Amino acid sequence: MRAPRVSALGALGAIASRVSALRALTPRALTSRALAPRTPVPHPAAGHAFASSLVPALVGLALGVLALWPALGSGFVLRYDMVFVPDPPIPARSGGFPRAVPSDLVVALLSSVLPGQIVQKAILLGIFVLAATGAAALVPGERRVARLVAAVFYAWNVYLAQRLLLGQWALLLGYAGLPWAVRAVTRGGMCRTVLALIPAAIGGFQAMLVSAMSVVPVAGRRAPRALLAVAVLSLPWLVPALGSSAVTDPAGVRAFAPRADGPLGTLGSLLTLGGVWNSGAAVPGQETWWSALVRLVVAVAAVTGYALLTRGWPSAGHVAGGGPVAKSGRGTAGGGRDSGRPAYWGGLTVASVAGLTVACAGAFLPGAVEALVGLWPGFGPLRDGQLYLAPFALLQAVGLAAVTARLSPVIRPGMLVLPLLVLPTFALGAFGRLVAVDYHPDWSGVRSVVDADPAPGALLTLPWGAYRVFGWNGGRVVLDPAVKSFRREVVWNDGLPVGLGDGRTLVLAGEDPRARRVGAILAGSGPLTGPLAAEGISHVLVQRSSENLFRSRLPGARLIFAGQELVLYRL
Repeated sequence: MRAPRVSALGALGAIASRVSALRALTPRALTSRALAPRTPVPHPAAGHAFASSLVPALVGLALGVLALWPALGSGFVLRYDMVFVPDPPIPARSGGFPRAVPSDLVVALLSSVLPGQIVQKAILLGIFVLAATGAAALVPGERRVARLVAAVFYAWNVYLAQRLLLGQWALLLGYAGLPWAVRAVTRGGMCRTVLALIPAAIGGFQAMLVSAMSVVPVAGRRAPRALLAVAVLSLPWLVPALGSSAVTDPAGVRAFAPRADGPLGTLGSLLTLGGVWNSGAAVPGQETWWSALVRLVVAVAAVTGYALLTRGWPSAGHVAGGGPVAKSGRGTAGGGRDSGRPAYWGGLTVASVAGLTVACAGAFLPGAVEALVGLWPGFGPLRDGQLYLAPFALLQAVGLAAVTARLSPVIRPGMLVLPLLVLPTFALGAFGRLVAVDYHPDWSGVRSVVDADPAPGALLTLPWGAYRVFGWNGGRVVLDPAVKSFRREVVWNDGLPVGLGDGRTLVLAGEDPRARRVGAILAGSGPLTGPLAAEGISHVLVQRSSENLFRSRLPGARLIFAGQELVLYRL
């Protein structure tokens, strides 16, 4: 009978000890424990995650400085479509398609806080940083060298270089944000997708079209949500485009068709991310056999590496000749599971094939694209098909990272310099093609006169051509700065002469109906004052070199500004 008694006493003792412990947990004790200082224990992965994001950003910044060095001095970079002006006004209404919406508005707002040249430099450097970090984010975090290879390639390739030399910084905002958008839709969430698409939304219609081509197939079953995000962010340019009376010249299909920019022909140029229609956008030396073959080898290796991702990323310790394969785990920064292909694999493949198809259609089936453009002007963006190679560039960046992950640890670091060796002449502003310059003083003088004049009406800029060549800009071709300099509407020739490469020049009809009517007036031989005034034009800005061609045709017009480079008349 002693055993049960001992057991009962033991049980009572245990209960008593628990009751005393509960008594110790008074509200005062709980409060004191809650307020007691605690020593934070750092999570070991926190520092690694920060470093994995910081290093690609620094790499992107370094690549941007290397590519833009001559452009980072005092002044503005003015080349083809890249026109930034000091203190840009809020953009006035335009009669053509809203190609610079809302990018010009964003630049104007930023320039109200910072000097315009600082805004331009920050945007250009930001493109490199955003592109590098986004491509790296699609590669699992433990593959550190592979992540950096993806970052370097995506921020340093022929596509980015040619579009930058064309001055299409707004398109490149969408290109730079593309990997972030791809990553966002694979992880789900409308807010995340919208945030990732903001760079493309700022860039405007080209940037959003390129992003939509990639985001929708990658989203898969979430495609309706992705389409909704794209549609909402496209409203700033979509609404005025649908309400515009502008037209698109189908002849632009052949003018903007991809062209061979080296010995590999048109198809080879496209497969190596080149083939832009403007020969003035070629990077020095890329037309040589050596450059073309190296780019082709890299492209083949990158596509092969991407195809191998159907089996997933190799383990972090994998070396050439075989190695362990990582076990299935939770999704990584690259998307998907380590033992399976990345979540974006199929969608990005579809987007790349679609982009290549659009680019090839303009080169090899121009009649089909012309029929579409003739059917509806909304198909006009298909004319410049080479710009849709953006998802293919991202595919190659990830593929080259996959190849790097399968190489020996001794060889991997050497892959970091491979993209630079493929296109070394992109450095230093493509050997002087991107240089910062100061505007001629006449531009600030004539702007102050026009903006202070209360007389209503638009400003006509002459000679009747979209692009200019100024001595103070080193003879580089640039869109007429008058288009973005004044608070009032500017009427300009948005038609475009394009060389076809065989000695012929094709002149595309302009999109703005009023510009077409003004062009017809200028093509005549009679006085201009009355007809121009009837079109709502109150001021005529003429380059000094062309003044003699128009002065006699402006009877009754008053000269209100006369500079070394510019003269201004009021009708």
